Amino acid sequence: MLSDDALSDLMANAAVIASVGVLSNPATRGYSVAAYQQSQGYKVLPVNTDRDMVLGHVTVPSVADIEEPVDIVNVVAHPQEAPAVTEAAIAAGAKAIWFEPGTQNHLAAQRAREAGLQVVTNRSFEREHRRLLSGH
Repeated sequence: MLSDDALSDLMANAAVIASVGVLSNPATRGYSVAAYQQSQGYKVLPVNTDRDMVLGHVTVPSVADIEEPVDIVNVVAHPQEAPAVTEAAIAAGAKAIWFEPGTQNHLAAQRAREAGLQVVTNRSFEREHRRLLSGH
């Protein structure tokens, strides 16, 4: 588990976040998290198979389809998708993978750690950002 200092550094030094599983429905938790991230200055790239627009960006079907470096892969998708998302994050050279509460998959998290990614599990990005970086 990452320390508060490591979490702060991760969030403070990130610019691009791939939001995997985010939908265009503002009533969903994933949308709320992605909207918060965007409001804090992050570039949020939505990843889902609906091919919708989310927060003003066209979605892509996979992290592998993102054509720029990604700092954090934020997972709001079903835990069954975690292994494939993790492999795509590793292949894309992401620095970290963040599993929102209810999305974590222990084998995927272990694989990501073994590949050198920072891994956050069962923590809300929005809650941690507000707790550690608000006012900075």
